[in-house]
Amino acid sequence: MFSRVLMTALAAGVLAGLFLFAAHMAKTTPLIVHAEVYENAAPSEAAHAPVAAPAGEAKAEPEEWGPEDGFERSAYTLLADLLAAIGLAFLLVGAMALSGRDVDWRSGLIWGLCGYAAVFFNPAFGLAPELPGMQAAELQARQIWWLGTAIVTAGGLALIFFGQRHAMTAIGALLIVLPHLIGAPAHEIHPGGVPAELAAEFAIATSVITGLFWLLLGGLTGYFYQRFES
Repeated sequence: MFSRVLMTALAAGVLAGLFLFAAHMAKTTPLIVHAEVYENAAPSEAAHAPVAAPAGEAKAEPEEWGPEDGFERSAYTLLADLLAAIGLAFLLVGAMALSGRDVDWRSGLIWGLCGYAAVFFNPAFGLAPELPGMQAAELQARQIWWLGTAIVTAGGLALIFFGQRHAMTAIGALLIVLPHLIGAPAHEIHPGGVPAELAAEFAIATSVITGLFWLLLGGLTGYFYQRFES
């Protein structure tokens, strides 16, 4: 069983990760690079004027490291997409194995849609995809809310699909909407530098690419899980 799970996750994850990398390079990476121009723009002309630092004042912190544009950035994007896809494939095939149900590529598409709903679609209602330079709430608060939303959404979908009673279905539906009843972390709204058109295009592109990725990952996982049965 372990070798079946391992081979399925690696095969499906690598193929889906390559698709994700190609889609990111074609659509979302150019939008991110465009947004970084606004993020790095000087806030005012005063920023260009040389100002002597008072004696004893601490020096400005060095800029955080980031990959150089071009090959280095593309290589790190490929590595990140492959690792993320393989990790998600392990979660998906693990859930398939725990369910004890027969899975093929058709039912794998349903599993993929459920993964998309849990990891991206439902959390995105509270925390939309963000470009560099966009305003956002505190990072740790967003991470905690996103993780909690993903977990309770996955649990709610499990109750809806595998629950034997109507009460379990109702509880599952309640779990899915619970994070939005609590509310996502909020932030103060101020005029920003990133154009609204660019942010909207990024949100749409990310939603479509992520949905296609999860469909592909689910179908491939179901296909290889059945193929490696013996």
